[in-house]
Amino acid sequence: MERSDGKRLFGLSRNVVFLGVVSFLTDISSEMIFTLVPLFLLNVLRVGTPVIGLVEGIAEGTASLLKVASGWLSDRLGRRKRLALLGYGLSTLAKPFLYFAASWGAVAGVRFVDRVGKGIRTSPRDALVADSSSLGELGKSFGFHRGMDTLGAVLGLALAALIVFLVQQAGLELTRDAFRWLVVIGTVPAVLAVIVLAVYVREQRRPAGLGGGEERASPVGAGGVFDRRFKVFLVIVVLFTLGNSSDAFLILRAQDLGFSVVGILLIFVAFNLVYALASVPAGVLSDRLGRRRVILAGWSIYAITYLGLAITAQAWTVWVLFALYGLYYGIAEGVTRAFVADLVPVERRGTAYGLYHMAVGLSLLPASVIAGWLWHLIGPEAPFYFGSGMAAAAMVGLLVFLRR
Repeated sequence: MERSDGKRLFGLSRNVVFLGVVSFLTDISSEMIFTLVPLFLLNVLRVGTPVIGLVEGIAEGTASLLKVASGWLSDRLGRRKRLALLGYGLSTLAKPFLYFAASWGAVAGVRFVDRVGKGIRTSPRDALVADSSSLGELGKSFGFHRGMDTLGAVLGLALAALIVFLVQQAGLELTRDAFRWLVVIGTVPAVLAVIVLAVYVREQRRPAGLGGGEERASPVGAGGVFDRRFKVFLVIVVLFTLGNSSDAFLILRAQDLGFSVVGILLIFVAFNLVYALASVPAGVLSDRLGRRRVILAGWSIYAITYLGLAITAQAWTVWVLFALYGLYYGIAEGVTRAFVADLVPVERRGTAYGLYHMAVGLSLLPASVIAGWLWHLIGPEAPFYFGSGMAAAAMVGLLVFLRR
């Protein structure tokens, strides 16, 4: 079934493709600038892991309420694009101020404003992807979107590695000059993303139905209210996320195992490349086999990856573990968002995505704080043992409480 925008590109809605381009450009920018913020805090500003955990947790957690508000507002107004444009624009305006940051408080302020922008845009954008998708291809659409997002990360990290190498060669610690160059160059694709969204993405006024998958049965409670299955899924997501702290701790773990700044960027290139390659096949598979099975497979890989990061003492294994981490993201991230669309009424998708992203975002604050203190009090392996255990608990919850 065709959507109201008519034209299709690469077998997908025109809107889905251009929203993918927006995310591609945005992630080039974000990965160039924000990936090395933990090392900027540690190597340049000389703050400890509890503060790094707090900064990352605040960045992800405190803006999460906006995801509910913006999602609800997009449902109420029947307009997704304007809110998405506002959010992308706010994040773009915030990034250049990192050039002048001289304290962890300033960094936290910029990260907060950037995440406020993300909070405003994410739910309406995800709802717009769902609204723009044909019946039965939600998994494919979200897989494409996550794949484009992650290809942007691959390019952004590769460019960051090149810039850092040219500025400081293969030094073990990040320098202020290298970070400032990343901020200046990384702001350009963010501006281009806002332009693409404003010019090429069209509003979808009347969404037309839910996606496919075995989980479509009884997705809505009486009167269009969110039913028990969606609420249970949110609780399980919170449980999983409490062990899924900021990727800042993966960066610190890689440096702890002897990786240079350029080396860290390159292993993140490998991570994102695997993520991008796995996203579309995983989405298509979830359209055919059902979302729950695919999510369980992804979470299993996550648990194995974090366990490996806890016990490894060899630097070479980090390449393998980061590739597995990318496989987890490619399998689970887009499919989880498609699962949300399966579980809720069409007219309340924006609110549902807001609740989902709020659950994830608010859980990231305690998750990152816990990880920072576990690292500080016990050692670098402790946050990863904890994350692996929480993933196992969430898998049990998904198996027991969401059988169908």
